[in-house]
Amino acid sequence: MKMLNFRNVAAALLMSFSWSGTTHAEAPLSYTNEIAPGVYSFGGGNGYHSMFMVTDDGVAVFESVSNAHAEKLLAAIKEITDQPVKYAFHSHNHWDHAGGGKVFQDAGAETVMHSQAAAWLEANPGMETSPPDVTWDGNHRDFEIGGTTVELHYLGLNHGLGMTVFVIPEKKTAYIADLVSPNRVMFTIVPDFNIREWERTLGEILELDFDVAVCSHNGLPAEQVPDGCTKTHVEEEVQFIGDLRNAIFAEFQKGTPADQIPGTVELPQYADWEHYDDWLEMNTWRVMLDLWMGPYPWVPKS
Repeated sequence: MKMLNFRNVAAALLMSFSWSGTTHAEAPLSYTNEIAPGVYSFGGGNGYHSMFMVTDDGVAVFESVSNAHAEKLLAAIKEITDQPVKYAFHSHNHWDHAGGGKVFQDAGAETVMHSQAAAWLEANPGMETSPPDVTWDGNHRDFEIGGTTVELHYLGLNHGLGMTVFVIPEKKTAYIADLVSPNRVMFTIVPDFNIREWERTLGEILELDFDVAVCSHNGLPAEQVPDGCTKTHVEEEVQFIGDLRNAIFAEFQKGTPADQIPGTVELPQYADWEHYDDWLEMNTWRVMLDLWMGPYPWVPKS
């Protein structure tokens, strides 16, 4: 099999990482928007989106991202309530999501992270990460704040370590990091994803009790981003992965040489998604190589 031109791939990746979170807006969107009573989506103008819930007994924050993002998020919270931040929840171990915790720790909050993510960060600390105040194990834990339950769901292997989906059943809301990015193809070479397990996880997310979620990254038109994402976007994520895999199978069945498949596959039904032109070929390489080297049967999965 002919190998990738790694110099070109490296250049493409550097460009992609520099603007991976942007939306269709000409500039990244900064906003605070109430998506359910007392629950707010927040965008720091950096392509990352967080969520917070205000109660009579304090505030719960979901995803501090970085020091700069966390400072903006804390300022946005103070514009809405005098209640202190009680908990700041981290979704997983990746530095671009797990930074900024100290901003909330300095403000008196406890940071919370799954033990798998905490162990990885202890061994691999980032410049803006800090050890969590609270770690938890297993697949499910509930936190209570102001009489409202926050469900923490660890759904197993999928992306990163300790990846947690947060659900507030009373508010029918959720926070989902990285696993669902509405209206956007998969991120570059799909790093640190187990794709089959990701698909399983998406099916389990569809069973969780929420109507609207905040997704950490978003390719929706800017005017739609503050309103959050829905289970329809979860279903579309599943559909895209399946359609891409089946397109690869179709090329194999036609006899297309493997090294030509990534430049051949087209999915015109997704042509309006963010980064379709930039990332589809990289997506195809990753899924094809997973099929090539993995234990999966050479038959399409619908």
